[in-house]
Amino acid sequence: MPEPYDVITMGRIGVDLYPLQTGLPLARVDAFGKFLGGSPTNVAVAAARLGRRSAVVTRTGRDAFGEYLHQQLREFGVDDRWVTPVDAYPTPVTFCEIFPPDDFPLYFYRMPKAPDLEIHPAELDLAAVRSARVFWMTGTGLCAEPSCSATLAALRARNRSGITVFDLDWRPMFWDTPPDPASDTSPDAAPGGPHHRSPHPAASARYREALAHATVAVGNLDECEIATGEREPHAAARALLAAGVELAVVKQGPGGVLAVHRDGTVADVPPLPVEVVNGLGAGDAFGGALCHGLLAGWDTARIMRYANAAGAIVASRLACSSAMPFPQEVEEALAAGSVTATEAATQAATKAATDPGLTPTPTPTESGAAS
Repeated sequence: MPEPYDVITMGRIGVDLYPLQTGLPLARVDAFGKFLGGSPTNVAVAAARLGRRSAVVTRTGRDAFGEYLHQQLREFGVDDRWVTPVDAYPTPVTFCEIFPPDDFPLYFYRMPKAPDLEIHPAELDLAAVRSARVFWMTGTGLCAEPSCSATLAALRARNRSGITVFDLDWRPMFWDTPPDPASDTSPDAAPGGPHHRSPHPAASARYREALAHATVAVGNLDECEIATGEREPHAAARALLAAGVELAVVKQGPGGVLAVHRDGTVADVPPLPVEVVNGLGAGDAFGGALCHGLLAGWDTARIMRYANAAGAIVASRLACSSAMPFPQEVEEALAAGSVTATEAATQAATKAATDPGLTPTPTPTESGAAS
């Protein structure tokens, strides 16, 4: 039997088109860089950069952008055998605007439907999913069929074996408009109990079903509210544990990260100061580093410090996938106690630009690198 993968992720993929000019709305931008994108795909890249054998389960369009994504996955050392084409839909693209230090609007072009939502249960290599040391899935994978059924089938095949991570990944634009939350008054409307109403009852119900199969949950405060009805970090962590996971990771952006384990361990880790160029992708670097630390068997506080540092490094660079750090870079950031957007880093991120004036201007701030 083949050696199990260290990390298999499942879900979103696409092409990120990032402006090579900062502080401008898209209407005024005239130069873009093209990158591999999609949160779970970036997590697989981040894990591969840290030396982990990684693969991704997803789908692209049968088009030039789809071929580009295959090329990028291979270059990053991520196995693309389960990245299959869909004839009916184009490969999605995502644009962003860059207003450091903390405003990075995203514009998703995933209509009429993204190929990565066309993953069917029968297509899954459940033996590989079951044997992976870490399986990583996302909330977006639950937003439509057949992706939702496929994601839940993969979770059931895992049967809580190994490390099964639910990245709460709340993207409201991918979900149907919810009914009036005031109508959702059932006692189990959210794990928080009868006094909590979900902002999106349908999503919360699917999140609860997935949480029952996961061993780790990770999300920011908005995502925790969808999953549990709670926004206060400690209350959200307790609710995630009550929903079934062993480790709850609550990301608070500039507030750092809170991790609570079922065994009573609590790690409340402050952010690493960073000169922010582009905060997008920091959470994916955090995710890859989280997988790496869990596989290494580190204690919870060490994992969170390491993941925060990995995320801060990506926040100091323009891109997401190509910005994922190598182990030595993370160790250097931890030793320095901060991350600086060096000239070399910004030049590498904007190598496609011909005008030196397009180089991003870093902005000092503190980031939990995980929002």
